[in-house]
Amino acid sequence: MSGSDRSPSSPLRTTTGATASWLAIDLGAESGRAIVGRFDGDRLGLTEIHRFRNTPVEGPGGLAWDAAMLSRETIASLRAGLADGPVESAGIDCWAVDFGLLGPDGALLADPLHYRNSRFGPMVAELGRRIDPADAYQRTGIQSLPINTSCQLLAHAGSPELAAAERLLLIPDLLRYQLTGEATAELTNGSTTQLLSAIDGQWDAPMIAVVSVPPGLLPPLVPPGTVTGPVHGTAATELGTSLPIVAVASHDTASAVAAVPASSDTFGYISSGTWSLVGIERDRPTLNRDARMANLTNERGIAGTFRLLKNVMGLWLLQGCQDTWRREGTDLTYDQLHRLARAAPAFGPLIDPDDARFLAPGDMPSRIRAICAESGQPPPGSIGAVTRCVLESLACAYRSAFRAITLASGQPVTEIHVVGGGARNRLLCQLTADVTGLPVLAGPVEATAIGNLLVQAMAAGRIGSLRELRAVVARSFPTERYDATDDPVQRERWYEALQRYDALTSHAVADTSRDSHPVDEDPAR
Repeated sequence: MSGSDRSPSSPLRTTTGATASWLAIDLGAESGRAIVGRFDGDRLGLTEIHRFRNTPVEGPGGLAWDAAMLSRETIASLRAGLADGPVESAGIDCWAVDFGLLGPDGALLADPLHYRNSRFGPMVAELGRRIDPADAYQRTGIQSLPINTSCQLLAHAGSPELAAAERLLLIPDLLRYQLTGEATAELTNGSTTQLLSAIDGQWDAPMIAVVSVPPGLLPPLVPPGTVTGPVHGTAATELGTSLPIVAVASHDTASAVAAVPASSDTFGYISSGTWSLVGIERDRPTLNRDARMANLTNERGIAGTFRLLKNVMGLWLLQGCQDTWRREGTDLTYDQLHRLARAAPAFGPLIDPDDARFLAPGDMPSRIRAICAESGQPPPGSIGAVTRCVLESLACAYRSAFRAITLASGQPVTEIHVVGGGARNRLLCQLTADVTGLPVLAGPVEATAIGNLLVQAMAAGRIGSLRELRAVVARSFPTERYDATDDPVQRERWYEALQRYDALTSHAVADTSRDSHPVDEDPAR
């Protein structure tokens, strides 16, 4: 793959052959953690040394992130990492699109709004009134979603914070700035904003003009693996260190996909967590009509790669159900939910996981039942049946996404790697293998932190290429394989389920046959 053997810039100095340690601060929508990675030149070992809850807050502008808490926990993560032993550098990764606005004095003007904030919903239509969606896609390669930074900026129009702002920083860039005083935008996260050119990797002036913000609001871009500066100021005094901070692949999906332990160029991946990011890796963006009509997105990865992918709502659905059941007095772990789902009847009602009604927090089981009833399906009654409905629907959504990606790119998928928390969900992994007809390789669970750490290893000169990085992952962490069913009765039932799913979600069922699985087919047909 072109570009896959290029290394990041600004290498750190390290002693070749000695065991080296780095610190990954990995922030998720529900929790954050700090993980130390120790690399002996052959294998990477992980030690989790700090974990915390990440709970959104309700601010004047609606649902937001608790910026002060994130800053405190970042410092606490550094302190725990330094207490665990010497580390050469640290890197921060987290979710995409959300941002903080800084005033003239460099201080944060308000808590960053949460991507699930209800204000963003109408902004896709507003963006479409300002620029032809086909033009926006050609410029940026980013799918149309209300959570995009572009849409969030439109929702900020007229706000006092935007009027006073002198700098916009995405969340990991903001936390890195608070540690180092250097305001930069790391490229993989910058590519998610719908403000970056898909062609040259620079801020796209016409798109920035469309959302009516001054070009100077956006900071200089840096590639993943750039050493942006040491901890300074009060943080350095408090921690007693001037530890270098690396701009890793700061979009968590970019880090997770970097750590996919694949050896071929025809793998697909599912980075499975709150969201499921379903895609392939390419050496160039895919900007054709098929990609745009399927609402695929092109995000940048490390070493010059692109991730052609589709966002699927993911395990947020199950998390929402779990929260509702807990409030009602039934507190079940994910393992307990999975056991109940296994016992529930297969091939029951299906939902579109990307229905906009699932985006906001709330009573997810009631929403699922109502949507099933609307479509003429018997609503799932028990907790196990609701869980099974979610998991079978996600598996169908993954098949649909891979089919669209294969048709748009012409690139076959021969195996699927599931990384992240969803790799623990044995039922979902097996359902995914069955519905796609492809082997599923699950693991590592900690792929995001592993990618974060090994990009730091690349910056230190300990790893020379993306291929070498993935070989380290394969040697260091086991995977579990799930093969598709060869039972003709099961295959027939999956075909019927896919027909129902496609009808529910308005997807075409062309090229789906009873005798072959849709992802296996020749994409040119």
